[in-house]
Amino acid sequence: MNYPFDCISEFIFAESDIKKSDVILIAGASQAQLMERAAELYNSGFAKYILPSGGTNSKLLDSKSEWDYLKAIGINLGIPEKSILKEDKAQNTFENAKFSWNVLQSLDIPIENVILVCKAYHSRRALLTYKSVFPSNVHFYISPIIDKRGISKENWFLNEDSFRIVMNEVVKIGNYFEDKIKKGI
Repeated sequence: MNYPFDCISEFIFAESDIKKSDVILIAGASQAQLMERAAELYNSGFAKYILPSGGTNSKLLDSKSEWDYLKAIGINLGIPEKSILKEDKAQNTFENAKFSWNVLQSLDIPIENVILVCKAYHSRRALLTYKSVFPSNVHFYISPIIDKRGISKENWFLNEDSFRIVMNEVVKIGNYFEDKIKKGI
């Protein structure tokens, strides 16, 4: 059955097929499911490296940063420490993208294809942000996860909290890219 706002669902909840890539990027957060998905992809041979990104987060009382939190989960899931690259300063999605690109450049890791693991309702903004920072020849595959909130393409409009979160993503996309859109970039 079609709903009048299916276009919002199609836009916000970005997803793609996954193919072998150079690195798995995680747009940082305090959600274990992000590293669990990245570890699943890593263990299936989709990439040699995982790069979680994220600085301090007041929700993570036992971790110094989102990166520390996600790294610990990855180690517990059997990911070798040498395969988990480090970016522990980012405080927002633009910084996740920018600082992750800087890490990859500093390690001289050639990048053509990446898998971006992110929350399902954050997937469009994360994709647009990373694409605006990484060179245009880098191809992105999107592997979204349903986080502990349970927000999905099929249910986001069924309760007020989920509705507010998804509509906030629409607003953030406008705010994030207003200058770039006006400049035609």
